[in-house]
Amino acid sequence: MTAKWFVIINPTSGNGAAKKKWIPIHHELISQEFDFDFSFTQHKNHSEALIKEAIHKGFTKFICVGGDGTLHNMVNGILSLNPKNISAIKIGIIPIGTGNDWVKTYQISKNHKKAIETIKAEFTVKQDIGKLHIYKTNSIVYFNNLAGIGFDGYVVNKVHHYKNLGFLAYLTGALASLTSYKKSTLEIAFNQTKIEEKTLMLLIGICKYSGGGMQLTQNANSTDGLFDITHINKITLITLLANIGGLFNGKITNHKLVKNYKTSQLKITVLDTQKTYIQADGELVGSGSFEAEILPKALHFIVPKNELLKIS
Repeated sequence: MTAKWFVIINPTSGNGAAKKKWIPIHHELISQEFDFDFSFTQHKNHSEALIKEAIHKGFTKFICVGGDGTLHNMVNGILSLNPKNISAIKIGIIPIGTGNDWVKTYQISKNHKKAIETIKAEFTVKQDIGKLHIYKTNSIVYFNNLAGIGFDGYVVNKVHHYKNLGFLAYLTGALASLTSYKKSTLEIAFNQTKIEEKTLMLLIGICKYSGGGMQLTQNANSTDGLFDITHINKITLITLLANIGGLFNGKITNHKLVKNYKTSQLKITVLDTQKTYIQADGELVGSGSFEAEILPKALHFIVPKNELLKIS
């Protein structure tokens, strides 16, 4: 390997597991002959600043040691900087998080030795990225996995209370929140279609998994240049409990209460005064009305060769 790697470690990922696992990960990187610098994040969005600084220094190859939130911030750091050499940038991940949802799409191993072997091989997929323009704050947020508004954002706002439950944190938060959530009236505009109704939640998917392994979008394809939209008007706690298996195997998307669409852009307008949270990659990013557009094949991610062959 020629170019030097820059490794970003979030010591709080996986309820502090990343901090404990860094020593064996560091040894394994040396054992597999990586030439690298590294830095620990010190606050919530620090990885965004670290990757920008590293790009300015000439780094193009990055390793994320953390979970979905750390990867989300690194993606935002790259795309908000919009470097001229963006096509040369590669991101690998050693997954240590609560949900580890993005890696599930590509079957990236949670075993750090195997994850490092995958990174060393440097097989990359050019993946689509979502771009949100949130009106209230006039801010731009990028996402690499899945975004949502409504109940989804409301749960993310609550889920930190259940982080110690690992992958069950989101499901627990959802079940605990369903009876207290008040639906907002949304206008959803895409593909010459306009839907105006009280909405439980709207999901905008790029990859397959979210919420600790749930499959909530029907035909997610990370390289087809289209969002997979799931729109749920209403669902009761009893229905949700009866379909818990369907949340994880994807069959929930076939339920009569669930509508599925494909589009490359959409506009969401909140029509009432209810505070309506927006989440992206499991991170709370704002509230209210927004636009979403897809950036086709915007970033190179390092994935296992067998998974790359399935995509191509």
